[in-house]
Amino acid sequence: MAVVSWKEILLLTGLVVGCYWNSLSCGFVFDDVSAILDNKDLRPSTPLHNLFLNDFWGTPMAEERSHKSYRPLTVLTFRLNYLFSELSAASYHLLNVVLHATVCVLFLRVCRLFLDKTSSLVAALLFAVHPIHTEAVTGVVGRAELLSSIFLLAAFLAYTKSTGADHSIVWAPIALTVILVAAATLCKEQGITVVGICCVHEVFVAQGFTLPMLLDTLRQVLQGKGSFPYALLQTLLKLIVLVISTLLLVIIRVQVIQSQLPVFTRFDNPAAVSPTPTRQLTFNYLLPVNAWLLLNPSELCCDWTMGTIPLVESLLDLRNLATLVFYTFLGLLAYHSLRHRHSSARTVIMALSLIVLPFIPASNLFFPVGFVVAERVLYVPSMGFCVLVAHGFKMVSHKGHLKKMSWLMIGVLLTTHAVKTFNRNWDWESEYTLFTSALKVNGNNAKLWNNVGHALENQNNYARALQYFLQATRVQPDDIGAHMNVGRTYKNLNKSKEAEDAYLVAKSLMPQVIPGKKYATRVAPNHLNVYINLANLIRANESRLEEADLLYRQAISMRPDFKQAYISRGELLLKMNKLTEARDAYLRALELDRTNADLWYNLAIVNIEMKDPSEALKNFNHALELNPRHKLALFNSALLMQESGEPKFWPEANRRFLTYVEEEPEDANGYFNLGMLAMDANEDAAAERWMRKAIGLQAGFRSALFNLALLYSQSKREMDALPVLDELLRHHPEHIKGLILKGDILMNHKKDTGGAKACFERILHMDPTNVQGKHNLCVVYFEERDLPRAERCLEETLALAPNEEYVRRHLRIVRSKMAAMSVAGQPLTSAEGATITAKEEKPKKVEGAEEVAGGQEEGRGSEAVGKVAGDEKNVWKSSVERLGGVDMDQSESLDSSQPDKRTKGKSTKDIKDIEKKREAALKRLEEIERILSGD
Repeated sequence: MAVVSWKEILLLTGLVVGCYWNSLSCGFVFDDVSAILDNKDLRPSTPLHNLFLNDFWGTPMAEERSHKSYRPLTVLTFRLNYLFSELSAASYHLLNVVLHATVCVLFLRVCRLFLDKTSSLVAALLFAVHPIHTEAVTGVVGRAELLSSIFLLAAFLAYTKSTGADHSIVWAPIALTVILVAAATLCKEQGITVVGICCVHEVFVAQGFTLPMLLDTLRQVLQGKGSFPYALLQTLLKLIVLVISTLLLVIIRVQVIQSQLPVFTRFDNPAAVSPTPTRQLTFNYLLPVNAWLLLNPSELCCDWTMGTIPLVESLLDLRNLATLVFYTFLGLLAYHSLRHRHSSARTVIMALSLIVLPFIPASNLFFPVGFVVAERVLYVPSMGFCVLVAHGFKMVSHKGHLKKMSWLMIGVLLTTHAVKTFNRNWDWESEYTLFTSALKVNGNNAKLWNNVGHALENQNNYARALQYFLQATRVQPDDIGAHMNVGRTYKNLNKSKEAEDAYLVAKSLMPQVIPGKKYATRVAPNHLNVYINLANLIRANESRLEEADLLYRQAISMRPDFKQAYISRGELLLKMNKLTEARDAYLRALELDRTNADLWYNLAIVNIEMKDPSEALKNFNHALELNPRHKLALFNSALLMQESGEPKFWPEANRRFLTYVEEEPEDANGYFNLGMLAMDANEDAAAERWMRKAIGLQAGFRSALFNLALLYSQSKREMDALPVLDELLRHHPEHIKGLILKGDILMNHKKDTGGAKACFERILHMDPTNVQGKHNLCVVYFEERDLPRAERCLEETLALAPNEEYVRRHLRIVRSKMAAMSVAGQPLTSAEGATITAKEEKPKKVEGAEEVAGGQEEGRGSEAVGKVAGDEKNVWKSSVERLGGVDMDQSESLDSSQPDKRTKGKSTKDIKDIEKKREAALKRLEEIERILSGD
């Protein structure tokens, strides 16, 4: 038995690289999106043990929507890829190419067991370049086939060493075989079929039995004319160990999927739900279809579901002839190999075992699967096909006159297959190229039309996407998903009426509930999202909120474990201000999935609306325990800590904001809130730096501009505040608080009464009832020594705020001063208008903009201005950004721009700050009164 040389390894590796190097430029397409991009199990933040609790796509095995594909070792390799390169597709494709080269070398080693050196190399070369493998190698999810094949071949090679030189049993290789079989099965389910291959090899190759010999021995034993030979007993013992091990693996596998098969619909596999004999005729016809793909891989397609292969509904269908020919040919090969002991028979029986046994799980003959034909499941069966081709080449090439012809044919075959494989890789470059290439082969597959539409949708080309979705509904009028896609696209095109009509069509296609029959078994879980999508659409109309709620409740009644329905309903109830019900909806969803960080986050938002900040903070913390980089939880929990007014929370709030800006370095809000925290802590330099960063990222950021100007003003840097206020007013010319602050600085620090007057007059032009602006304008008139006008102004201010005692006192003071000046014969209006003599005292300050927001303050006629006053407060980032109505079929999400409201109550810190500012305002008013009452 010749070993594999380095030259052969280099030849195979070079050929694989030559055929597949262009796959490195391909992205994540088709099933890669769910298995890689959307799979949280790849992220380092997900506990490693989750890989052994969830299916291949990251869905908990306990959930009914789970695909029940249990491949934790394959997902582990994806996670390692993510660890080294995150979502760089090239690294994933590179590892697939390396794994395929490894399989080719192992396959060559296996071929050497029953083929000569040349023929085995031909088989390995053909396997390396066969175009049927592009889906398994170039499609990243095909790694399950590659890994499973490596362990499958390794297990077979290990088993071949279980017979000693004296025909005794060597148990170490058998134990290793069992371990490798388990590993193969944890990569993909079909790995367990290697046990059958080992059994075939043991009986018909290692022991050299033929079927007639076995039948004759059994007949003699049953007739009492003899006993089982010792060699046969040894064989039975080994096989019993293998079979028992296999049964244990099967039992464990059944326990993992909780004795449930995945839910497939007639759209996935139409024959699976067809009556007899259509189901049997169609499934048997699929066998020659797969064989033809191995023989002639000229028309390959990534998806063979739905209407790709019409059902065989009658015995008179001519396609039954293909089934008959296939079984006849297979039967003749089996008859030849089982009746003889020569090397050719052994080669054929091993080739047949490699073709048939690994294909059984995907054959639909024993249990339905979620596809009609899948090229990647032919990866291992193609090994047997390549062995048959190589064996045929060996037989032909030994005939002298056909030797050159056989070599020429093999050369042409390898060349054409290599070129086809290389070109086929380009189809996997993007989803658009993949699905458009598939449509050239299967135009009757509505799923392909849908997928091209999805690819265009991802490019925001909604008009063209709609054409493909509409074509999908024409190809398959009862395809619920296609009508849902049409509805979503109409919504993206802002055609709400057409979108609603499409969703209603999809809803009408849903099967009706049959009393006593479990609904979930008759419909794909993602199809129930039609209720979610329709509700999400109509809830935009405030008058139809109850109608939307009814749809959510209908979805829940159909599937009580429908987590997304609870999430969307909770969101709606929050909008309807039904806070207790919203909380209950999220709590019910958490009963179904306590590991969902988004759910804890949404529950925290409800707690905020219910004025329960302590409970909100607990739930934010739950979300961060599950996902420490949860951006919205980081932001809003930090904001909650900041607004609590408790300095003990500020360091943690600061840390969370810093983590948030690491995740979202372009979001100015994160830097703004860091600046606000620094202002609270009186760290002026840090506050200025963060505010400047926020303004640099978002030009015209009103909150940052105003608070930066306020920071400068409070730091006695009024001249630095003026250009910031000018920028603020350039972007927001109606910013009243900015105008008040600017007027204050102009009046008290630049002595520019004209500029201050312009600011206060602009405020009154926008809001004639603004008491603060009106009162400050009155002070300007006093500064200009225009006492009659100041008197009229204060009278008008008193009319606006009759309950403000300080306005009444100021008016009395002005009138007293006017009376005194009249008695003294002094003019009541300065001859120079705004000019004030140097000898006269002036008010130190008009009422400025330093106070913290908090409503009406004593001695003030308008709302005070503060660091995050009124409209300067940052809003809570909405839970809708995370959990809109999302379905598994790329459904639309809700508008993420709608903010949730902040809590309206005052914190302890707010109250303390208001008291401090109130005291400062009263002192300033007393000073103004002294000035107004003095000569």
